[in-house]
Amino acid sequence: MWIGGEWVGASDGVTGDVLDPSNGEVIASVPKATLVDVNAAVDASRAALNDPSWSAMDPAERGRILQRMASVTYAEAKRLATIESRNNGKTFREALSEIRYGAWTLEYFAGAADKIEGATIPVPGDRLNYSLRQPLGVTAHIVPWNFPLQLALRSIAPALAAGCTVIAKPASWTPLSLLAWAKAIDEAETGLPAGVLQVITGSGGLIGDALAGHHGVDGVVLTGGVPTGKAVMAKASERLTPVTLELGGKGAHLVFPDADLRSAAKAVCFGIFMNAGQMCWAGSRLIVHEEVHDALVDAVVTEISRWPIGPGLSDGVRMGSLVHRSHREEVLAKLASGLDGGGHVVYGGEAMRDEHPNGAFMQPTVVTNVAEDNLLFTEELFGPVLAVTSFSEESDALRLANASDFGLLNGVWTQQLGLAHRMARDLHCGMVSINEYPITFPQTAFTGWKMSGIGVEQSLDALRFYTRVKNVNVRL
Repeated sequence: MWIGGEWVGASDGVTGDVLDPSNGEVIASVPKATLVDVNAAVDASRAALNDPSWSAMDPAERGRILQRMASVTYAEAKRLATIESRNNGKTFREALSEIRYGAWTLEYFAGAADKIEGATIPVPGDRLNYSLRQPLGVTAHIVPWNFPLQLALRSIAPALAAGCTVIAKPASWTPLSLLAWAKAIDEAETGLPAGVLQVITGSGGLIGDALAGHHGVDGVVLTGGVPTGKAVMAKASERLTPVTLELGGKGAHLVFPDADLRSAAKAVCFGIFMNAGQMCWAGSRLIVHEEVHDALVDAVVTEISRWPIGPGLSDGVRMGSLVHRSHREEVLAKLASGLDGGGHVVYGGEAMRDEHPNGAFMQPTVVTNVAEDNLLFTEELFGPVLAVTSFSEESDALRLANASDFGLLNGVWTQQLGLAHRMARDLHCGMVSINEYPITFPQTAFTGWKMSGIGVEQSLDALRFYTRVKNVNVRL
């Protein structure tokens, strides 16, 4: 673990094994932190926050440090992608793209570091009134296993740009790429002072809970499932610690009769079978007009049947394994339960035990005739399962899309400008993508409504979380 600028083991010496989910082999061991280690990390972060080498640093210099961190990330991207593919099960192609996106995010917030501004405010009388935006403080970042390095960098970058100090806690299944990245940053001598960025590993239940409720932590950022988000929010509420929660999703594609079905089919497959469907913004519901239902389903099945499935580092593979065999069994159990309530499997639906007996592989799955009360329509499976539902009227499409407890990303497929914008306006979600899916950029807000979360990742809006407003009044 990287604590206080040093590489250390757990205080009690205990480690845990890390697996390659494509074959079940142990590929590493990492420390299992204790509460003593949590306190050490928080103390080091607090010391670094108060040290003039960071607190008094010219914001432009913070930006230059972030730019150097981005350069290191680009240079190490292929090595880091190899580590991430082995540890997570995703394809090398996906991992490389995601890590380069993380470097881009560092670049973006490097440019924002010296543009965090307050304001002067007109008030009555002979007074000068102004506001300052100052760093939130010590921030804890609880990182998920589905995009282990990209999602870590997504929140680390704005936190550092704002002048905060960071404790990053990777998922216990997938800690290796974040540790390897931190090692590369440490060795590159980017100018980042010791203790400003730390990585602590171990049990999410123990370490994540301890960070969320710690008196020395000023803000908590979590990407994860809804139950975890609720638990972290409850713990943080004990000390009124602010949180950013990016949680689940049940994204819908709304496909109208005039849509480009070939483009839609490719995007539908990419949006649900990329990363083996283990994405909060996955387009797991296909809500398609009855006139083009059969044609689009056929196109989706044709497209996904061309995707080679196998270990992520194998040449030409388009879909890798799920992150763990236990997770695959959870997805299969939910699929079976949903099928008990209706639906027809037109492609896939099984574990790939014969082809990969020790791996966590599952067939990409397409299920048609899914009713809106079926759990395949309502619940997040977090796996490669597409639920297809048809509609006849525009109002039905909108109602079906909004009939979800989640509200992260939805897609609209049509050539009609007015229809596209009406849907974008009326969909109950934080993001809408028209005629492509999924898509995001470091400069655009990644945000969910309803059970999909609280707060904003990415974009300049994300910086607001990492700063506190102070108002100053001067009687002249």
